[in-house]
Amino acid sequence: MERWISRVAVVTGASSGIGAAIVKDLAKAGMVAVGLARRVELIEQLRKDVPEDAAKRLHAIKCDVSNQDDIDAAFKQVEDQFGGCDVLVNNAGIVRTVPLLDVNNSADIKSVLATNVTGLVLCSQRAYQSMVKRSVDGHIIHISSIVGHMVPNHPNLNVYPASKHAVKAITETMRHEMRDAGKKIKVTSISPGGVRTEILQGVGLPADMPLLDPHDISEAVLYTLGTPPRVQVHEIIIKPAGERI
Repeated sequence: MERWISRVAVVTGASSGIGAAIVKDLAKAGMVAVGLARRVELIEQLRKDVPEDAAKRLHAIKCDVSNQDDIDAAFKQVEDQFGGCDVLVNNAGIVRTVPLLDVNNSADIKSVLATNVTGLVLCSQRAYQSMVKRSVDGHIIHISSIVGHMVPNHPNLNVYPASKHAVKAITETMRHEMRDAGKKIKVTSISPGGVRTEILQGVGLPADMPLLDPHDISEAVLYTLGTPPRVQVHEIIIKPAGERI
């Protein structure tokens, strides 16, 4: 992680769960960690959970990644205040738990796709443009899901698996485009199994289902960023021991 010290990392969905763990650990690792979220006050409270020197490097910007104007404003603030984005962790994601064939309000479907797919692409575009503008060999990391590789027989996931399958395809598309453009910017997808976070509330998982801790995913982000420039980590799948999915 030495080469990333004092560089700027942007983490979406940083107010809780996986995003909160990542933004805290990046700040503790020496990066300027900028958390984006709608509940910006929760990110600001995270400073209490890290050492004083890391707290000074942890910053919060209000942003709803389903809103393009919010994304544009957030990345402009990152550029104006910190110089630009060197690392992006696309973590923001939502799920709607109405069975897909029972959906009466298309807004539920649109909101998932706007956050999990469109928002991810737009944030990646803004980060990529910032990296290219400053000739930075940066890194874009997508926090996906095991359901981006298969679809479990579970009625309450709606278009969430479809959105994560899209992330897998988007990651490969970005990798091809970056390579063909002659850029050394990396892109990685990390796909966790079940993680103990707010997003699982209401999904109706078995009570005895083994779950990961958010810091398990954060450690994977640190590992990925810590690889040398010659190493391209395409995909990491992390499952809790004993998971049946």
